[in-house]
Amino acid sequence: MQLDKMNGLKRTHYCGQPRPADEGQRMVVCGWVQRQRDLGQLIFIDLRDRTGILQLAFDDATDREIFDKAFHIRSEYVLMAAGTLRHRSSVNPDIPTGEVELAVDDLRILGRSETPPFEILDDTGAREELRLQYRYLDLRRPSLQRNLMLRHRIAKAARDYFDEQGFLELETPMLIKSTPEGARDYLVPSRIHEGSFFALPQSPQMYKQLLMLSGFDRYVQIARCFRDEDLRADRQPEFTQIDLEMSFVDEEDVQAIGEGFIQRVFKAALDIDIPLPLPRLTYTEAMDRYGSDKPDTRFAMEIQDISDLVENCGFGVFSGAVQGGGTVRGITAKGGASILTRKEIDKLTEFVRGIGAKGLAFIRWVEDTPTCAFAKFLSEEEMQAILTRMGAEKGDVVLFVADKKKTALPVLGALRLEVARRLDIIPKDKFNFTWITHFPFFEYDEEAGQYVAMHHPFTAPLDECVQYLDSAPDKVFAKAYDLVLNGVELSSGSIRITDPELQEKMFNALGLTEEEIQQKFGFLVNAFRFGAPPHGGMGIGLDRLVMCMAGADSLRDVVAFPKVSNSSELMSGAPAPVDDAQLKELHIALLPEEK
Repeated sequence: MQLDKMNGLKRTHYCGQPRPADEGQRMVVCGWVQRQRDLGQLIFIDLRDRTGILQLAFDDATDREIFDKAFHIRSEYVLMAAGTLRHRSSVNPDIPTGEVELAVDDLRILGRSETPPFEILDDTGAREELRLQYRYLDLRRPSLQRNLMLRHRIAKAARDYFDEQGFLELETPMLIKSTPEGARDYLVPSRIHEGSFFALPQSPQMYKQLLMLSGFDRYVQIARCFRDEDLRADRQPEFTQIDLEMSFVDEEDVQAIGEGFIQRVFKAALDIDIPLPLPRLTYTEAMDRYGSDKPDTRFAMEIQDISDLVENCGFGVFSGAVQGGGTVRGITAKGGASILTRKEIDKLTEFVRGIGAKGLAFIRWVEDTPTCAFAKFLSEEEMQAILTRMGAEKGDVVLFVADKKKTALPVLGALRLEVARRLDIIPKDKFNFTWITHFPFFEYDEEAGQYVAMHHPFTAPLDECVQYLDSAPDKVFAKAYDLVLNGVELSSGSIRITDPELQEKMFNALGLTEEEIQQKFGFLVNAFRFGAPPHGGMGIGLDRLVMCMAGADSLRDVVAFPKVSNSSELMSGAPAPVDDAQLKELHIALLPEEK
């Protein structure tokens, strides 16, 4: 049987639009068949498009040829249907169109479908690998379509907002020079320049700074970026960021623009009012209180320091850690004793050992007296002081880590999140933003035996810290700022160095030779000799923002065609080998595979 043609018939409504007020109207709708129900003298078809579902009705008043055609329709057929909207006898309160149906008098089958490998439902139950293999079918699911439509609204709100704020949307190159800093570059071989390669941009950083030198004082771009790194739920090898840069500004100016955008986009896309200004924490405060530079502040359970209480106690694990220059810190799981049994605490102990801790000490308070394996080493006064400091009471569990500060804090930060998940105390409907400021400029690389930049080398240090560049790198903090939402880093930015002498100091502090400076950053450094305005900016992760606003668990739920953990795309089979002729044209020879 041949497919039907539209032959001039035009869609008048989307499936999710009709309402009782439209009854009696003639309509034409198009979409995919969610399901067909044959009740003998009645046939109902649920027709789905990206706006929702509308019931099509066929009964004894329907032309026999059309009724027979409806009888043979199956799931995922593509239809165009015309008819009159009428009241639905069996109302479905679960969908917006549940009070109406279309009495069809013209039905056209525009596309047939084989039985799909999984049912097109939000709760399909199909394995993610299968759904990604058939991503074009997976994208028909209403939840994914809602996510991608939300993404569109966010991008539109971004363009409107930044245009109103005087920003110019300018494009920067996708094929650039490789300057490997941080993550690995994706390289693109040049056919014309034998042995040379372009790189795909990890960010538009250097080009947007050059735009500031060019006099475009407010730049914005919804930019595609690429990083060849291991993937996580909130990371993809190619991603999109709302990238901006501003001249004649300080940190507060850039943050104010970022806050205004957040307020606008949440109102425009979700009709949620975000109060301003957003909270601020320094990096040191965030690490001390939450054990993370991207803290989830939707729940309490803050880290407490008991080092001063146990420095000279009889429990060697605690006193030894403090006397050896370390720290003893802990978190209190309020009301957690009923869930965090001894068996569960053993699992948490293995969890922290897996991320670098030596072990986990605990107090579990179920009966009138707390259960604590190390209580016999402490005086009653010492134990009471610990319970008071930790805010512990009957029904709570207190967990401690004794180690070097650089180990104890991040371990407790991860443990805090793990315990909160197990206790199910993280609110799902809250949006908690926090600016993290005053990041350390350097971090010590144990393997390399030297300090390296925590940020790109063009980030400016705080003015009061410049004096320590040569003598005490650990005292240097940066004019850098991250915006965190519910424990997810949404944005990273900084004020840039524009003083050539200070830039040279920075490169020297990082151990770069003059030759390395010219090789990696020569074109940018040289440009700064011709009058550079003070400037700074930030990049807002569009994918992560959509993920948080949609309440999705993974970036794969808000990207149309995502990659999996090994950076491949299951649907198309990318990456894939290419033939020898292409390799020869690009002057590339593959090494034989090592056995």
